[in-house]
Amino acid sequence: MSDVIHPIRRVLVANRGAVAARVIRTLRRMGIASVAVYSQADAGLPYVGAADQAVCIGPAPAAQSYLNQARLLEVARECGADAVHPGYGFLSENADFAEAVQKQGLCFIGPSPHWIRTLGHKTQARAFMADQGMPQAASSAVLHGVPQAQAEAARIGYPVLVKPAGGGGGIGMLPARDAQELQAAWAQASGIATKFFGTAELYLEKLIEAPRHIEFQVLADRHGEVRVLFERDCSVQRRHQKVVEEARPEGIPADVLADMRLLLAGLLSRIGYDVIGTVEMLYTPQGGFVFLEMNTRLQVEHAVTEEITGVDIVEAQIRLAAGERMRDVLPAVPLASGHAVEARIYAEDPVRFLPSPGRLDRFELPSGEGIRVETGYAEGCSVTPFYDPMVAKIVARGGDRAQAIARLRLALAETRIEGVRTNIAFIDRILGHADFLQQRIDTGIARRVLDNL
Repeated sequence: MSDVIHPIRRVLVANRGAVAARVIRTLRRMGIASVAVYSQADAGLPYVGAADQAVCIGPAPAAQSYLNQARLLEVARECGADAVHPGYGFLSENADFAEAVQKQGLCFIGPSPHWIRTLGHKTQARAFMADQGMPQAASSAVLHGVPQAQAEAARIGYPVLVKPAGGGGGIGMLPARDAQELQAAWAQASGIATKFFGTAELYLEKLIEAPRHIEFQVLADRHGEVRVLFERDCSVQRRHQKVVEEARPEGIPADVLADMRLLLAGLLSRIGYDVIGTVEMLYTPQGGFVFLEMNTRLQVEHAVTEEITGVDIVEAQIRLAAGERMRDVLPAVPLASGHAVEARIYAEDPVRFLPSPGRLDRFELPSGEGIRVETGYAEGCSVTPFYDPMVAKIVARGGDRAQAIARLRLALAETRIEGVRTNIAFIDRILGHADFLQQRIDTGIARRVLDNL
């Protein structure tokens, strides 16, 4: 592999809101100029003013702005960018976009298009990782219609999970415990998959009861060296959407976690994976780890890993994408200390969990020892119905888990948001629930909290 480093002096941030603000902050610290893009609906958001340059790229609908590849590439060319950072969501895992960026002579700040393409399609990724020796639950290939799905479900054994092959994020995942439920789930998941991912392709996976959702943060250079920056527990989910994340997971044997880190580092180094990624897995004490998927991008919840390691993951992503060697970017032996917990604050109805767009008439976020806030909004801004309704991520760090949780609950109590409804009270109930405090955690914990209201 080449030792040539791609010089990066100006970066187009092809995203919006909190992640755009997060990337711009690191670029400024690194002395790299930033170019923000914004839709007409986002013209007043803080990240637009924080960038060195900002360009409107179109109307509010994402298809006409943040997903408009031609317009983004045009702006990158006109502003003289050396690189494009895709953030998370939108085009961050679009191999065609990454390829187009590179063909324009720019650095795509993410994995090579080959890896985005190989690992972006869920059934292809599962088959590829199975060939590499990754443990997996029983599953199917892409299926065509309910009869074929019912036959495969009989082979796998109920209960099963219907999953879109073209995307992730928990969108369109539906359980089925018998053939009748499978028929209804298939129809619903097909419509959701078409809407969000542009393809109705579905497959089945054995539904693992009461697992923990554990993910491993990966950084890799383009010279074959890989670092696994420990683990995050993302088990607290509502409709397969993460709500609370923490690092590091407690209650899983240290040697089991260490063995998985070692396996992943060796596997990803052997295949030549590069830059950044997250391996998501399900864990049960009886069955151990099974592979779920790999996200070829920066994760929403990367901040909890940064808090326990002191590593700026965005800076590492930029430097690795530019061609720097791992030894110059990260220590040979990453260390972790303390504990961090993150809450995702959404503008949503706290009972029905439907988006609650509106003007942020009051928007006071917490501060203090061990508290970190990531947001794309300020008081007076509007949360529109066009995009994800997350308004902030509040992260608390402590010397141990109990201190981190206590700090996060205090921070939530100090948060004042008016004009939209939020899920803050729901999150606080989770953080104070006996199962969460005593580490009886699995992906059903949020459901149990709701059932006890």
